[in-house]
Amino acid sequence: MSTSKHQKIADELRFAIASGRYAEGERLPTEAQLVEQYSTSRPTVARALRELQHEGLIDRRAGSGTYVRKPESEPGLLFGLLIPSLGETEIFEPICREMARSSQSAHHALLWPSSTPGSENPSEEAWQACQQFIARKVAGVFFAPLELTPSGQGTNEHILSALDAARIPVVLLDRDLYPFPRRSRYDRVGIDNRAAGYIVTDHLLQNGCQRIGFFSRPLSAETVAARLAGYREALNQHGIQPQPAWAVEGDPTDSAFVQRFLDTSGVEAIVCANDLTAAQLMRSLEVLGITVPHDVRLVGIDDVKYASMLRVPLTTMRQPCAQIGAAAMRALTERVASPDLPPRDILFQCDLVVRDSCGTKSPGVHSAPAGN
Repeated sequence: MSTSKHQKIADELRFAIASGRYAEGERLPTEAQLVEQYSTSRPTVARALRELQHEGLIDRRAGSGTYVRKPESEPGLLFGLLIPSLGETEIFEPICREMARSSQSAHHALLWPSSTPGSENPSEEAWQACQQFIARKVAGVFFAPLELTPSGQGTNEHILSALDAARIPVVLLDRDLYPFPRRSRYDRVGIDNRAAGYIVTDHLLQNGCQRIGFFSRPLSAETVAARLAGYREALNQHGIQPQPAWAVEGDPTDSAFVQRFLDTSGVEAIVCANDLTAAQLMRSLEVLGITVPHDVRLVGIDDVKYASMLRVPLTTMRQPCAQIGAAAMRALTERVASPDLPPRDILFQCDLVVRDSCGTKSPGVHSAPAGN
């Protein structure tokens, strides 16, 4: 579902206020500055600001400007947001935007420390953020466990032990700590990753592919293992025995590794663990002179912003980010109110978005069939 221009501006300003980028009483950019920033018209900017004014988030003062408004009631709960990959993994941005919207409407507040995209020590940054949350005595923490780093699992467990000791409830975003069948004792909000892996693989099978690979990066989150399980299940359902050489872990930017994988496996299509892997793999295939989808078909999972803008638009699974963000906020407020609830998995289905990279001629969005 597309978002109108004025709604996009309102969402981003709402997110900036909730995150503390604009503090109480601080002046927002002028209408002229917002017109230039968003390459839009003054009436569109004015409409976005009116929406925030009606919500009680801002005051518009004639001849002076627009300011962040002091809440009329005392703020509710203060939650910590610990997402080490927030600046690198695009799927978290729209999720957090909806969480900010939900927190504002309930008079809650979100707190998160600054993070450095591509940091050389993400584990240390995450631990420092955890310590900050404990010192601020937050009511609860949203946590997306670290991945793609050798020290990630140890840091994840260390962070959760510290939050447990401080009696701070936690809701996990997107991923659990452990791959199935092991399960942590924290609520998790995300997508049904097994179903996503199944549906995107089944789409390739339904369109004539037989030898289908799966490409992921080492030390990925447990969500990738679930997507891999769904991929294998789809192949088995079609009477195809997955071969060991078809599923690999490696660097999708390493064109030599990619060439060896293709030579060894002989795959005609590849399910990528996520859209970033697909985009990087597409670039390596281009360097090798291998065309998508003529020589190799590609699909991803996530539907990040750039998926439709790649050289060959990417077929992928679209995460319902707004629903995930709202559900996460509800889950943590419920957990604060009822600490003894059993652990919950709150999982959403994804929609299949068909574009050129899979080699079919029926682009569009298709809702996931029930039961997968």
